Amino acid sequence: MSREKAFLQMLESTATIQWNIAMILEAKAVEAEKVKQWTQHHIHARSFDSHQEQLKESLSIHEVIVEMVEGLTKLENGLYSNLKAVLGSGEEEGGEGFGGMSGDGFDFGDDSK
Repeated sequence: MSREKAFLQMLESTATIQWNIAMILEAKAVEAEKVKQWTQHHIHARSFDSHQEQLKESLSIHEVIVEMVEGLTKLENGLYSNLKAVLGSGEEEGGEGFGGMSGDGFDFGDDSK
């Protein structure tokens, strides 16, 4: 297989993965709306003995959402690396390509997890 065909296959695979990610995000949006409705009706002061218990429940829901976003970010960073390899980094022309993003992608601060 030639280099060009391999790169074309990588791009086609990346496009398919991106489409699947879009479908996942669409399903997650529907799910998030259901979770929002549920939490608005069930996570209130009357449902818990103390404010601390209410806060713990809210934080556990938030933690699941953050983990999902982190997972999708890691996936997108991997796809970015593949696209960078296919398209070249563009550094010879004085730019870093992809709007100045570095290979690290986004930094959410706490990398100690």
